[in-house]
Amino acid sequence: MSLKDALLPEFDQETASTRRVLERIPERGLSWKPHAKSMSFGHLAGHVAELPSWVVPTLTQESLDLNPPGGPAYKTPDFDTRQEILDLFDKNVAEARAALAQTSDEAFLVPWTLLSGGQAFFTMPRAAVMRGFVMNHLIHHRAQLTVYLRLNDLPVPSVYGPSADEPV
Repeated sequence: MSLKDALLPEFDQETASTRRVLERIPERGLSWKPHAKSMSFGHLAGHVAELPSWVVPTLTQESLDLNPPGGPAYKTPDFDTRQEILDLFDKNVAEARAALAQTSDEAFLVPWTLLSGGQAFFTMPRAAVMRGFVMNHLIHHRAQLTVYLRLNDLPVPSVYGPSADEPV
C-alpha cells in the first residue's frame, strides 16, 4: 500500500469530523475567549480552517518560513462569519486532498523544514510532517474548539464516537 493510500482515508475522516465541528461555531460570539491567553473562537476556528492549506507547501516545497527575512510574517486571516470559515476550510481541504492524491512514496520521504526568520524549527520527512505538523495539529485545535462549544453550552458533534449531544 502506498503512503498516500494510507493517509487519504484518515485525512477524509478527520476533515469530515472537523467540518462538523466548524459548522457548530456560533455566528455571534466569534470574539469569545475562555481565558485572556486563549485564542478567540473565531481566530481558533480560522486557524483550523487554514491548517489543511499547509498540505500543499508540505508536499510541493522543501520548506516553509513563517516569518521570512525581508517578507511578511504568516498571519491567520480574520473572519466575520462562520460561512467564511467553512468556505476557506472546504477550499483548503479540496486542494490538500488533490495534492495528497498526487504524491508519490518517494516524495513523502523527502525532508521538509519549518522555519521562522530563517531559523529551522524542525526538519522531518514529509510523511512525518503530514502526520505531526498537519494532521495532529488539526486534531489538537479541533479538540480545543469542542471545549469552546461545551463552555458556550453549544452541542458538540460526534467525532470518534458518541458525544453527550449526539449519542448515536
